[in-house]
Amino acid sequence: MKNVLVSALAFTSGFVIMSLELLGGRLLAPYFGSSIYVWGSVITVFMLALSVGYLTGGWLSLFNPSLKRFSLIFFTSAATLYPLAMITEPVMERVFETLTDPRWGSLVAALVLFALPTFILGLISPYAVRLLVVNVDRAGNTAGTLYFVSTIGSALGTLATSFYFVLWFQMDTIIFLLSGTLLLLGFVSWMAARNR
Repeated sequence: MKNVLVSALAFTSGFVIMSLELLGGRLLAPYFGSSIYVWGSVITVFMLALSVGYLTGGWLSLFNPSLKRFSLIFFTSAATLYPLAMITEPVMERVFETLTDPRWGSLVAALVLFALPTFILGLISPYAVRLLVVNVDRAGNTAGTLYFVSTIGSALGTLATSFYFVLWFQMDTIIFLLSGTLLLLGFVSWMAARNR
């Protein structure tokens, strides 16, 4: 049961990461366009934030890893994602007034808006690996399976967001849904930890 839960949490984190990344490009477009500069900025910020998140998540997993602590990562990621719906417009206007060059303006805007929530989401995968590894000899297989599940979540998040969500919902609504999903999963993980 624990393996299924942790895998589902990793799947959902992958879904949310890619959904947010696609939204990032859409949120910056009204101010800086949708050129390769903008997408390069968004992708760079996400890759850097995730890399630091992976490193930090691996380090955090060294200290008594548990489902309860894992749930705190989801609560924190929900808390950092939720405000994006309210701060995006004022942040974008301020950055656009200061930096009209689409290269640097989009990079700074992406950094301010998405670095923190993406960093927190990056903590999830390495922490999940540590929760599932019970045998050092099978650690590579466990990590591979978990990254497979997470990447499938990323692929589905990409398709769902680009094919459907942006057609059905406003950007703010999608952000609220992603944040609410993370909050719900944190609660599920917390309750599972209490019932163990």
